[in-house]
Amino acid sequence: MRVQTIHFVLAMLVFCAQNAPVSAQVANPELEACRSTGLIALRERDPSIKDVTLDFDGMTVAKANKVEDTPIKTIVIGDAYLEKGKKGTRRTFLCVVGEKGKVLLTFFTEK
Repeated sequence: MRVQTIHFVLAMLVFCAQNAPVSAQVANPELEACRSTGLIALRERDPSIKDVTLDFDGMTVAKANKVEDTPIKTIVIGDAYLEKGKKGTRRTFLCVVGEKGKVLLTFFTEK
């Protein structure tokens, strides 16, 4: 199962790199869905995380079609800042959005 997940993420990165980015500065409900679901997942692992802030200026938002049989609408890659109390930590962020704006995957690097 873990190898399949890694292959899926790698396929997403390759596919995303081949697509032209869409401006992240435009109001985008997909970005907020990625941020909020990522925050929920992070809080499950570490309740001390207060918030997640996305660097919208450096964010790449790419339109996609599908990977194998899974419909993919959007892939988001960029920097996110995790707030723990008064301390913030920069992480690389990846989010995959499927049909109807459903977030299929959120991934934050460890450091």
